[in-house]
Amino acid sequence: MTKEQEQKLVLKIADLLRENKKISNQLKELTETNKKLVKQNEKLDKIISSLPPDVLPKEASSQIKSRTARFEMATVLYADIQGFKKIAEQSATSDIIDELDQIIFHFNTIVEKYKIEKIKTIGDAYMCAGGVPVKNITNPVDVVLAALEMQDYLNELKAEYESQNKKFWDLKMGIHTGPVTATFSGRKKISYELKGDTVHIATRMASASEVGKINISIMTYELVKQYFACDYHGKIPVKYKGDLEMYFLKRIKPAYSEDRKTGRSPNQILWNKYLLRQFTDLQEIVLDRLEKELPKYLYYHNFKHTIDVINQAELIGYGEGVDDESVLLLKTAALFHDAGHIIGYDEHEYNGTQLAREYLPKYRYSQEQIDRICELIMATKLPPNPKSILESIMCDADLDYLGRSDFIPVSNTLYKELKEQNKIGTLNDWNRLQVKFLSNHQFFTKTGKSLREVNKQMQIERIKQLIED
Repeated sequence: MTKEQEQKLVLKIADLLRENKKISNQLKELTETNKKLVKQNEKLDKIISSLPPDVLPKEASSQIKSRTARFEMATVLYADIQGFKKIAEQSATSDIIDELDQIIFHFNTIVEKYKIEKIKTIGDAYMCAGGVPVKNITNPVDVVLAALEMQDYLNELKAEYESQNKKFWDLKMGIHTGPVTATFSGRKKISYELKGDTVHIATRMASASEVGKINISIMTYELVKQYFACDYHGKIPVKYKGDLEMYFLKRIKPAYSEDRKTGRSPNQILWNKYLLRQFTDLQEIVLDRLEKELPKYLYYHNFKHTIDVINQAELIGYGEGVDDESVLLLKTAALFHDAGHIIGYDEHEYNGTQLAREYLPKYRYSQEQIDRICELIMATKLPPNPKSILESIMCDADLDYLGRSDFIPVSNTLYKELKEQNKIGTLNDWNRLQVKFLSNHQFFTKTGKSLREVNKQMQIERIKQLIED
């Protein structure tokens, strides 16, 4: 690597570090806000449950039981199933209702598959939303994939009916992404009602669509255009918002589809990019649990260390030129590599693999990916002995602090952690152990060596000066 290339790499890494630090601070703020809101809801539930049934008027009681939440990014799909009149000319009303029930039932199955929430069915209109009631960053992609599957299903049924000279339902769909206010009520079976411009615009998108087509707003288009082919469809006036651009959703782009001709089935490349985007949601959930459940004596192996290793795994991974899937595996392994401290200290790597196997199937990770992630977690067990480039990156990310300017204050937190558990003697003993460990340690990747090795040697000399004979 030339000096010029090294300088460019250092600048790129510095930019990524600043961005990651900014994201980490935002994540912490959101986590704190969420914790406060959860506590407030818990207090309200306790107050309501402690009140006798006749204390509040019936109307007030029902209002309290209904909760309202604001979602800054939800994707609403409105499907207008058309053709009742023309089908009624040749079919009994009961048969028409059965056909419609069959369609709605299958739509519900698709919605559940993509973890989207069905909002309501009114006659032959169907509405669902992604990002509600569980916030997630992938909801535009989820809803678009569901829409394509709904369209395919109805097209197949229509072809079957037309082959028998029977008339069948037509479908017009509209999709829009934006903020919504959700009111949800009930305890055993929760129902949702959405309000806001986003719902209104989704219905306008459906009205402005054409039979058999999916019309999406410019907002949704901007969030999915990387993966899906779309055709510009013009503009529609929207109250208080001016003219809103629309696009017809066509298919998954060939580069991201298993079937390059039809563009209906996502391939592994698309899923890897999807999982990288989704990682933000997974990270927030796991870090929140670490902050709540990790023992207080973990001054080093805390959620801050986890964030640090995630950032370094990504930076070193890109520095080594690995692909998107490898970066995904590295970041996920970094997220869980110390999570096992929730269960126990000494076997925390193995415990971390068990937590990964518990969480990751719910987030569309394949079994092969989960196995590889668990191998990367176990690679961090000391002494490091990586057997692949990804394991080398993981080991360097985990011990990156050894070659940083903040080495001594960071290592002191590890000493404090071990001392509190009676696993180490005096500070002088610790410094001797540190010199021995640093002298035997090596960075395994080219990126790690170029960025940290020189500074690590300086740390050895610094610690030697602290040792008392």
